[in-house]
Amino acid sequence: MANVKTKKGVIGILTGGGDVPGLNPAIRGVTLRALREGFDVIGIRHGWAGLVDMVRDKDFDNSDNFLLLDEEIVDRTGRTGGTFLHSSRTNPGRVSKSNVPAHLKDKFTADKNDLTAEVLKNLAWLGIDMLIPIGGDDTLSYGVRLHKEGFRVIAIPKTMDNDVPGTDYCIGFSTCITRTLQLVNSLRTSAGSHERFMVLEVFGRYAGFTAMLPTMAGAANRCVIPEYKFNIEHLTQLLVEDRRKNPSRYSTVLVSEGAMFEGGEMVFESNAADAFGHKKLGGIGDLVSEKVKELSAKFNNGKQIDVVNQKLGYLVRCGDPDAIDSIAPTAFGNIALDLLLKGVHGRLVVLKNGRYDDVPIETVTSTKKVVNVKEYYNTERLRPHYASFEKKPLFIMAGDMG
Repeated sequence: MANVKTKKGVIGILTGGGDVPGLNPAIRGVTLRALREGFDVIGIRHGWAGLVDMVRDKDFDNSDNFLLLDEEIVDRTGRTGGTFLHSSRTNPGRVSKSNVPAHLKDKFTADKNDLTAEVLKNLAWLGIDMLIPIGGDDTLSYGVRLHKEGFRVIAIPKTMDNDVPGTDYCIGFSTCITRTLQLVNSLRTSAGSHERFMVLEVFGRYAGFTAMLPTMAGAANRCVIPEYKFNIEHLTQLLVEDRRKNPSRYSTVLVSEGAMFEGGEMVFESNAADAFGHKKLGGIGDLVSEKVKELSAKFNNGKQIDVVNQKLGYLVRCGDPDAIDSIAPTAFGNIALDLLLKGVHGRLVVLKNGRYDDVPIETVTSTKKVVNVKEYYNTERLRPHYASFEKKPLFIMAGDMG
């Protein structure tokens, strides 16, 4: 152990992928409990990148790669949004040649490089013997890799899309839904004043929970989701009917960023992909806006209907966490410590049917969590469908594996 004085042991914690409100409360939950149990806690900066960029030299300034955490640091940040440890979409198992750290460029020269051996050496050099990564299925998939390499890992699920398998709830989802409801309600005044369609693009690459839940709660008349390719003419007809029935003469549709036209594919900003192979999505909301305006005359006595077109984007993932994203992350962090104190590892902390629990970490990579279209999505009406709320989890369809 190179840089800290060990007590009971040293726990590492990191956050990867997109930021969401609730990450700092999770870091706080882990750290306060760990310190009181006699552990030291090291925060790894920039997600997995901090463990890739580390230089194992006591005279090298690694302050950009890790931070020794204490109560003052985590108490100050624990009530805020984002992650003070910062984040990245680094995949140490597939580091591009251009992203290999300078001190390793002579050793790793392939187009894609597996730096896992270096990550394990860096963890050992820091004295970290237990690691708690907080992230979505991409970030946690590398946690699965480290677990298979024999390292002790407890994973905490985070993603505003709420699509990490095995858990009803992921950190960030509640605040995302709360923000979406607030923003849609604010935008109604413009849509109503000008009697327009309102087309709002929301996050959701493969799973449509972030469009479904607000629509179910009354934020929108319709929603289109990645799990079902929609007919744009049918959507336009429904929106015209909704507008006609509304005394304020407007109608609203939430469009998941991963939604696809019937016969089409996902819309990307460019062909560049991140370390996990994902291209940056963006533009489906613009295309829907253009098409519903163009087609609206067919269903509106020959007159086109203008559109309020807005991409909600980072507005739903910024700012302070709501109540659920302040409480649940604290519980997740404490459960992670409970498991480590019992000598248990290789687990994913989850919230299932209203109860905190844990499942094998391999669950992250063994299945996909998407909207069960047959049970929850009315493909004719392009909106949520549900027969009963009885015995459902808090966010209704969020616990369904599809």
